[in-house]
This record gives sequence, structure tokens and C-alpha cells, in this order.
Amino acid sequence: MTGPRDSTGVLHRPDPGPDKGAARPTMGEIGLNHFAPYLMNRVIARWNANLAEALKGHDVSTAKMRVLAVLSVTGGLTINELSVFAVTEPSTMSRTLDAMEGQGLIRREQRAGDLRVREISITEEGRRLFDLLWPTMHDMFGQMFEGVGEAEYQGFIATLRKVLLNIRQHQI
Repeated sequence: MTGPRDSTGVLHRPDPGPDKGAARPTMGEIGLNHFAPYLMNRVIARWNANLAEALKGHDVSTAKMRVLAVLSVTGGLTINELSVFAVTEPSTMSRTLDAMEGQGLIRREQRAGDLRVREISITEEGRRLFDLLWPTMHDMFGQMFEGVGEAEYQGFIATLRKVLLNIRQHQI
């Protein structure tokens, strides 16, 4: 579980040719602690669990917090766009938005120029709630990156953006 045993690397190995076996390392050669998807799952699972615990007293789920966070920086999104940005299934998003609308945190309005499309935006009450919760979220973010320098962080973000471009299914 500790790491790659092959000095030629995890991501890229020279093709040994048709008679020399596969160029792809085994999971055992890579090791869980050097397999990025495994580590990303662990990090995000812990982030979500910590965030859920921190938000519990405010009647805000992680899905609601994601919606508030996204809408705090961009508005006028459709449910499908919001589902992509908030990383939530459309059916879950629909239920979440119904609850948030009932709480007065978001509003849905017909899009100017296309009355078939409903845009979702944050209300003043939603913004107040997000502003109240943001310090906790930012402190958790800071704790997550304790000991990571700014250059490391910027490199990490650049790498994540490349990975996202490689795997994304949406243009947003």
C-alpha cells in the first residue's frame, strides 16, 4: 500500500512491445497511496463528512451548501447547469432546490427570451446564510491545506483542472 515499486513511473511507461507483457502497472505496483483516484475519494469523503458535521446546526446539507456556494459567485443557472457545478444528480438537485425555495434561500424565474427555461439564483436570505457559513467553510479549507505553500497549491489546482478537462462530460 505504500507506493510504486517500479522506478519507471505510474502514469507513463515505455511500451515493451508485443512480446514483453503489458506496459500498464498493476494496482499492487502503484499502491493505493499513489493511486490518485483513491486519494481523491478519501479527501472528498472526509471533506464532505466534516462539512456535514459543521453545517448540522444550521439545517444545511452539503448539497444545499454547494448550491449556495455556486450561486454566491454566479446566478441565473438552470437546474442542469447547477447540478454540474454542485456535483449533484439532477433528481437530488430538484428536491434540494424545492426545499431551498421553501426556506427562501433561492428563487426560480423564467429566463428572459426563453420562457421554457427557469433560472435559479440566490436570494438575500440565501446570501446571508452563505455569508454566515463561509468562515467555517474557509477555515476547513485552510486546515485541509495546512503546510501547503502557495506555489504547491497553484500547481495542484492547475493539475486538477487538467484532469477535469480530460474526464469532463459537460462544457462547463
